[in-house]
Amino acid sequence: MVESVTLANTRVIELDIQGMTCASCVARVERKLGKLDGVHAVVNLPLESAQVTVPESVTDQQILDTVTATGYSARLKAAPTARNLPDAGATELAGDEPAAAASLRPRLLVAAALTLPVLIISMVPAAQFPHWGWWAFALSLPVVTWAAWPFHRAAAINARHLASTMDTLVSIGVGAAFLFSTWQLLANPALTEHPGMDMSNHALYFEVAAVVTTFLLLGRYLEANAKQQAGNALKALLNLGAKEATVIRDGAEVRIPADRLQPGDVFLVRPGEKIATDGFVVDGQSAVDTSLLTGESLPVDVGVHDTVIGATINTNGRLLVKATRVGSETTLAQMGKLVSQAQNGKAPIARLADRISAVFVPAVLAIAAATFTIWMLASGDVQASFTAAVAVLVIACPCALGLATPTALLTGTGRGAQLGILIKGPQVLEDTRTVDTIVLDKTGTVTTGRLSVAGVHSFTGAGEDEILALAGAVEAASEHPIAQAIARAANLNGPLLPVTGFDSAPGGGVRGTVDGRRLVAGRAGWLQANGINPEDSHHTALKSRESDGATVIWVGVDGEVAGIISL
Repeated sequence: MVESVTLANTRVIELDIQGMTCASCVARVERKLGKLDGVHAVVNLPLESAQVTVPESVTDQQILDTVTATGYSARLKAAPTARNLPDAGATELAGDEPAAAASLRPRLLVAAALTLPVLIISMVPAAQFPHWGWWAFALSLPVVTWAAWPFHRAAAINARHLASTMDTLVSIGVGAAFLFSTWQLLANPALTEHPGMDMSNHALYFEVAAVVTTFLLLGRYLEANAKQQAGNALKALLNLGAKEATVIRDGAEVRIPADRLQPGDVFLVRPGEKIATDGFVVDGQSAVDTSLLTGESLPVDVGVHDTVIGATINTNGRLLVKATRVGSETTLAQMGKLVSQAQNGKAPIARLADRISAVFVPAVLAIAAATFTIWMLASGDVQASFTAAVAVLVIACPCALGLATPTALLTGTGRGAQLGILIKGPQVLEDTRTVDTIVLDKTGTVTTGRLSVAGVHSFTGAGEDEILALAGAVEAASEHPIAQAIARAANLNGPLLPVTGFDSAPGGGVRGTVDGRRLVAGRAGWLQANGINPEDSHHTALKSRESDGATVIWVGVDGEVAGIISL
């Protein structure tokens, strides 16, 4: 159960609801729960979930019983943390077939295989043969019964609760088309005795019943896959966290699952590993890739007492971190909760679709009845009147109205989370249609996150290639991402020279001797600590490069400023 205080004496619970098939189902559940004093519910069809604001006087069991009485099954939902989600490597990933789609697949295949011949012999006179109508009846019978069973079952459940949904239209439309055709065939067994007989006075709609069933099954199948892939986006976000952690206990390293960490545990993070959970550094210095949270392409230098966040990556140093927040309290879990809440919310357009669908089914049934009555009064022809009424039901069957909008919102928020974009609510997505300007707070937000050398500027007689080669030689001994980028660029011009007397200062820079020359590379403070003081003209050149969004590194050779390297 997920609970959070929203108002005095209220709480929020999240439910998983099974059995909903269309927006009419959503409206029914929200309406029934809303009848409870002080209860407000927001139901999400693609996620098959609900967020319910409940006063303290209403128990969780009352909420579950109300949903059950509406005709659906419900259970309390666990908080969205990596601990209670299956591992993405061992569960359904995007591209795998989810359980709901797997159950529909055989019905879809059988329906498609039987519908094709029914459609051909019904619509192509050249393909017709003696008594083809009976063959159409036999082939379409499994389609409108077994294949269409999910629609009939849902319609029956709703009818038992004196309600109607899109499945009601599907069931009535398909059943009416099939039963009407069967009645036509039984009333006149010789109707299709000879190929090419005049069918103007006798209508068989076996192909209509079969084709509608097949197409709607295809829609449900695609819908089930879309919902699973959208749900996988949230799983993928939460699975960005580390799976294991190396804990220091009694001076020994012990490897444990990351979800077993407790506040106060001290764990080791080696270069290249993910930080297992939120905490602060108790020993060591390094640069941490925080692009997951900030979008910043440059790693952040951290040392003792600095805070670090779970799921970020330690790039080059060895760190000992003391855990402060674990499980559902971590920043990553809170991100997951934010995405989950955004997916459960509704944009104004989705609420409009729900309101329309709530009256859509009764309106269609009324229109079908009115159509039959008007045709009957105008022509007195029962067959023509019934045919027109069936046409209204069949045409109104598809239920994209209540499905397309929430599925699009769900997919948008989920995919955004995978890309590091946290969307606070679905209304934000709808509001983006009015956006004409985007302002970013840092250049790192729109980069690939992989540094590369953009240019070299020399302050002495040394050439740019020479400065890059010397800097690349000393930087090659460092694991820092900036150092590695400079080393890669220098290596393109030939093998790097060996370095001796190498030394580095986290957050400062590196120094060493290359080809008999003393090299210092890093920040201005690092150069000053090594007795090298840049002049005002040097600072002006550096600020010019930084104004273009570059990260700039000083290079000193034999006690003098030799140049700067822009990345």
